[in-house]
Amino acid sequence: MKKKFGFTLLTPNEFDTWIGQQNVARTVLYIQEHHTWSPSYVHFTGDNHFDLQRNMQNFHKNVNGWMDIGQHFSIFPDGMVATGRNLEISPACIYGFNANAICIESIGNFDTDGDVMTLPQREAIVRVTAALCKRFVVPANAARVVYHHWFDLRNGTRTNGGGSTKSCPGTAFFGGNKVADAEKNFFPLVEAVLHGKPVPPPVVPVLKYGYVTTDWLNIRNQPNTLGRKLNATPYGSVLRIYEEKLGWYRISASKQEWVSGKHVQDVKRATVKAPALNVRSGPSANFGKVSALSKDEEVFIYAESGNWAKISTEERWVSKTYLTIG
Repeated sequence: MKKKFGFTLLTPNEFDTWIGQQNVARTVLYIQEHHTWSPSYVHFTGDNHFDLQRNMQNFHKNVNGWMDIGQHFSIFPDGMVATGRNLEISPACIYGFNANAICIESIGNFDTDGDVMTLPQREAIVRVTAALCKRFVVPANAARVVYHHWFDLRNGTRTNGGGSTKSCPGTAFFGGNKVADAEKNFFPLVEAVLHGKPVPPPVVPVLKYGYVTTDWLNIRNQPNTLGRKLNATPYGSVLRIYEEKLGWYRISASKQEWVSGKHVQDVKRATVKAPALNVRSGPSANFGKVSALSKDEEVFIYAESGNWAKISTEERWVSKTYLTIG
């Protein structure tokens, strides 16, 4: 636990203990979920939590004219939690709907094509929300844990996303910013923590698969050649592709790991449905058998010729009749 500029920085474990020790007289009925949009991940250096928090405070006071920083808590990409506005004072976060509320701002831009939420931040958001629900006896449902997107900017009327609204906490925040998204993807995670369970890991769909077509393919921390090189993967490696951006592929479900799409060729995933399947050295039964596959083995299809599928960068072919593709 560290303190600076009047803020306290806590780990999620420390927050669990800290929030239980706070004496708060005012009644808290709602928890608000927001993203900052700016600052975003590009502004976070790993050790500037207090500086970013103070900058937001200065902006809220000197530009917006508020009495203090708008939010009660800020959650950073590394999972650390900073205190903000006094808990006895309502937030300045949803116009017309701030009374009896606690505001959480997650540092980042979680609109589609924005920042990809880190696993530590994801876990911290869920755990902090659960800790606040427990401390103030707030049920984890759409009536009491609310997204900014659900309120009209002009008067604070709840519209569940209709009318004049912000996208906050982001169109990709835990799978979306709609009420149905929260009910499907966010509230069950909070409920799990409230029942003493760990935060379940995210289920990130694979967009497609591809194999490396150059000798070594650099892996970078952003989708361009300016990104820092993290590693390299050799020719023939089959990659899971989770996102495509400007001709680059993100190959990690939870990290910023990118490769150039110019050196990746699409492949199809398939499963053997026959009890045994011969592998031949060419695309017909006239070619010699080189090995065999068993039922339920999974393979990747690199090329196709008629009813035959090539399952390696080498000449290894099987009949598609005995494959379930996809």
